[in-house]
Amino acid sequence: MVNRIVVGAHYGLKDWIAQRATAVYMAIYTLIFAACALSLPEFSHEAWSALFANGVFKFLTFLFFLALFFHAWIGVRDIWMDYVKPVGLRLALHVVTIFLLVGYAGWAAQILWRL
Repeated sequence: MVNRIVVGAHYGLKDWIAQRATAVYMAIYTLIFAACALSLPEFSHEAWSALFANGVFKFLTFLFFLALFFHAWIGVRDIWMDYVKPVGLRLALHVVTIFLLVGYAGWAAQILWRL
């Protein structure tokens, strides 16, 4: 029996599927959003407010942003892991990226539920 040393994070398949799933959701949402936006009678604040008055549309929009941020996290994390070799710098970049994406998610929620 040969003892192998296993290295790496082994996120491969899980992250590949997650990125494809988030991309599919974002594509479908974009088509639905475009259809709804183009069907507005006019491009005014009142029309946009009416579009987002439906709680379901707000929720689907927030899911879009969560999918976008998770999609971005996977991509940026892989860039940091592949190209930044000093461990301390890589950890710092991971932490900054996480804080920014979580902050953006909070900001998106604040904007959506303020409409």
